[in-house]
Amino acid sequence: MPAQRLPYKIIAGVVPCPAGWLIVPARLAGVTVNADEPEVVRQLIDVLDYRPKFDAAAIWCPIGFSDDPAGPYRECDLEAMEMIGWPRRVAVRATPSRAALRAETREAARELEPWLTNADLRRFKWLREAEREFQPFHQRTFFAAHPDLSFAQLNGDRPLTSSPHQPDGLVERVGLIRDKLPGVEEVVMRTPPKGAAQLHVLQAAGLVWTARRAAGRAMQRLPLDPAWDSAGMRMELVR
Repeated sequence: MPAQRLPYKIIAGVVPCPAGWLIVPARLAGVTVNADEPEVVRQLIDVLDYRPKFDAAAIWCPIGFSDDPAGPYRECDLEAMEMIGWPRRVAVRATPSRAALRAETREAARELEPWLTNADLRRFKWLREAEREFQPFHQRTFFAAHPDLSFAQLNGDRPLTSSPHQPDGLVERVGLIRDKLPGVEEVVMRTPPKGAAQLHVLQAAGLVWTARRAAGRAMQRLPLDPAWDSAGMRMELVR
């Protein structure tokens, strides 16, 4: 017998967190979004193999890398910085090349790309997973996104100037979730799952908005005509 079609779509926002990856799954029925319990998984492969399978997931992680050093930012990163504006544009992090990610030591990676900071190097464990695990077919359902792009869109395409690391920034973002995604607000206010903080839940909740747009193929691609990497994946961000 064919599998029974669900009366809703499964969407999610996904962000890296200290214990691995935080997922905020949600059900999309018509225009209504209802979030389910946030969950932390250890590895990216656990996100990609999540059940029930996502119809659309927005993930804060690059999909698509340059093979060799070509500067800190891809075209999509630069466009995202322009849209996010000052001062939050600094939240768009540089994207290392595959060569740097495959380097055996931090020193070797820095020799290839001297711009790498200690903060960049701390992200390598997540970026290496992305470089290893993502395949072209994953881009049918997984979309590289950024929480600041999502929240700017939730704010009527007006960039936020507050920081999510400060109380006023948290309040501003929770208010946007409450107004635009009321079925998601409740999970943001819960105690976060072990291995993640409230900030991670809030960021993933913002990405649920982008996943909702992606599920309806209403998202905007940055850039409009993205470059493709040598593995056949689009180097883009969506909002």
